Amino acid sequence: MYSCGPETENHQGMRACVPKDATVYAVGDIHGRIDLLDALLEKIAEDARNDESLRRVLIFLGDYIDRGHGVFQVIQRLSTLAETDDFGIFREFDLHFLKGNHESSLIEFLETGDYADSWLDNGGRETLISYGIDASAFIGGDPARLRRDFRAAMPDRHLGFFRALDPCRVEGDYFFVHAGIRPGVALDAQNPLDMMWIRREFLSSRADFGKIIVYGHSPNSEPVTEANRIGIDTGAYYSNRLTALVLKGDGRRFLHT
Repeated sequence: MYSCGPETENHQGMRACVPKDATVYAVGDIHGRIDLLDALLEKIAEDARNDESLRRVLIFLGDYIDRGHGVFQVIQRLSTLAETDDFGIFREFDLHFLKGNHESSLIEFLETGDYADSWLDNGGRETLISYGIDASAFIGGDPARLRRDFRAAMPDRHLGFFRALDPCRVEGDYFFVHAGIRPGVALDAQNPLDMMWIRREFLSSRADFGKIIVYGHSPNSEPVTEANRIGIDTGAYYSNRLTALVLKGDGRRFLHT
């Protein structure tokens, strides 16, 4: 069982809202696109400078790595965002970083060496290259050596960032997660694997989950807004469009690259 943040009652008949005096930003799947991440952070910073909320929350929904070629830079940016704030405002934010299935695969490979081929074929090669490792040299080679070289190339700060990722986050009437949730299971009893990997059962459900689920993982050309869920993975690594959802009171809007 995981606690994803303070629970609040879902008010029947009323539009979902975030806590009073808070503005919440949620960012979809980045997949190594440091150019798009920096562009979207600029837009969020500009938006927040004109906002008078007492509390500003920024939630990243996972899949920071793989496929794109700027993975190292993305993790460096996110892991130092509150300390070396090049945007001049994020030190004032409540920052939360969720775990995606790609981060789960990376951690599994680093800790056990398992599933090396599936991770490499699903974008892991680009991640290794961004850390200065020639992944092509290990095709059909020694996964243990690849694992050792990768760990040696990874700054401790980055490893700490990966290991500290959370499965989910609650803000008011919204439940933030990477992939979704399993219908019929209470939010505080969700399986972490489902929260990182689920698709069909979640996306096909019309059930009232008790909160609006905000998720990434399943890309679409535009954000998906349904009565029970909001999807904000707009396929940044191939579409050049990285999306953020902005929630204030009972209002919703989007920022895009």
